[in-house]
Amino acid sequence: MRKITTIIDQEASCEPADSAMSELVLPYDTRKKSRFKAETTSGEALGVILPRGQVLRGGDLLADTDGARVRIVAAMEPVSWVQGDTPQALARAAYHLGNRHMPLQVGENWLCYQHDHVLDDMVRGLGLQVSVVEAAFEPEEGAYAAHSQSHAHSQSSENTHGHSH
Repeated sequence: MRKITTIIDQEASCEPADSAMSELVLPYDTRKKSRFKAETTSGEALGVILPRGQVLRGGDLLADTDGARVRIVAAMEPVSWVQGDTPQALARAAYHLGNRHMPLQVGENWLCYQHDHVLDDMVRGLGLQVSVVEAAFEPEEGAYAAHSQSHAHSQSSENTHGHSH
């Protein structure tokens, strides 16, 4: 079993992605884990051991211990697709879903979350339309996740760090 241990920074990489590269099709629940076993689309078994706290996105490149690359593909999975008549209605639904700590994908005129019939009923009760569709689910990272990835520092109990914003 090949071991995958590195997430490649595509922007810093000099090499373009290879069209013949192995692909790993994963649902969101697997992409948010740091350690798992999986199989490429060609049937090769992989053991993925990555730093904790990162969510893999469709298009991410990973590398094994020898530098061979694997491309992540976000799997099609059942999601609840929400549409409303106004931005305020969508914002209200996003607030209530966020209050339940639901990962949420936000589009220009829609919201999307992992399918859950109880949440679907709640959102319909707010006056929005909900459809269950198959789609690649790529939820928002969250403000703290984006901040922590872009700043390599440790946080003290006083929550201070060595630069100003």
